[in-house]
Amino acid sequence: MPAKMVDITGKSETYREAIATGLIKLKRETLELIKKGAIEKGDVLTVSTVATINAVKLTPHVLPLTHNIPVTGVNVEFKFEEDGIRVYVSVKTTAKTGVEMEALLGALVALLNVWDMVKKYEKDETGQYPHTAITDVRVLKKVKGGAIVEGDH
Repeated sequence: MPAKMVDITGKSETYREAIATGLIKLKRETLELIKKGAIEKGDVLTVSTVATINAVKLTPHVLPLTHNIPVTGVNVEFKFEEDGIRVYVSVKTTAKTGVEMEALLGALVALLNVWDMVKKYEKDETGQYPHTAITDVRVLKKVKGGAIVEGDH
């Protein structure tokens, strides 16, 4: 069967929201440098926020079978955990289809951008990343027309 975009012509526009999360595991020393604003490339969380918003808006270019929908809001939050940084990405729209892929892509790009900005501090003596990992990327919840549909936890 050839690939095709699903036809949503007959669907009604409605309010939709999705929240995705993910975690990047980092060394404690790296986490402290981020908190102090001492990363050579700059403010990790601010740059990662901008990268996330950009990624959300570019979702149809990265995932070719997603629809180009009007993104009406993006919120990005970072929380420091004992072994890393967790991101929460909320994406809103009023469209004929959901925004789960936009939220997931945003979360992944946020975490990849963190990795890019701190890789100098995460490498071991052989240039490897034994402590760094992106994990636990998932949809926490989605909302369609005001009804919350919980995702798998």
